[in-house]
Amino acid sequence: MNSTIYTTMNSPVGELVLAGVRADSAPGGVALSSVKMEKWKGEVRIEPGWRYEPDAFAHAVSQLQAYFAGDLKEFDLAFATHGTPFQERVWAALREIPYGATTTYGAITAELGYERVQARAVGSAVGSNPLGIVVPCHRVLGAKGALTGYAGGLENKEALLVLEGVLPQSLV
Repeated sequence: MNSTIYTTMNSPVGELVLAGVRADSAPGGVALSSVKMEKWKGEVRIEPGWRYEPDAFAHAVSQLQAYFAGDLKEFDLAFATHGTPFQERVWAALREIPYGATTTYGAITAELGYERVQARAVGSAVGSNPLGIVVPCHRVLGAKGALTGYAGGLENKEALLVLEGVLPQSLV
């Protein structure tokens, strides 16, 4: 079994912790299992046994830097997530939301063929997305366009949507 490696990087939304496993077939040689911000709900921890290998993440860090500079609209990264089949299906739907666009929890629920009463379960799966920013859960809004439910904090959700041109520049 591959052991987890990690690095950290500064970003406009705070320090990011990137974790993953080596994967020869992945772009850059690493499949990401987690990208979390320092303000992520719950504690962002470096787990015992993880190895710090910043050079292994050069490809991912370069892409994130280009994204934050406004030069990258779509990530070319491999993922090694460990969700339930339901979560993985929802996370795959998140990856289909284009840069500069938004959707709602209800729309994802309908797109996946679930009944409206399952929107809360879809919302829970969106909220458990371990790959913040690169699997764009920040592009999911409440039913009336409200900025709701972002594990990285609503101010960071707003900042990412401003960066992507979805929201106007904040007046603050």
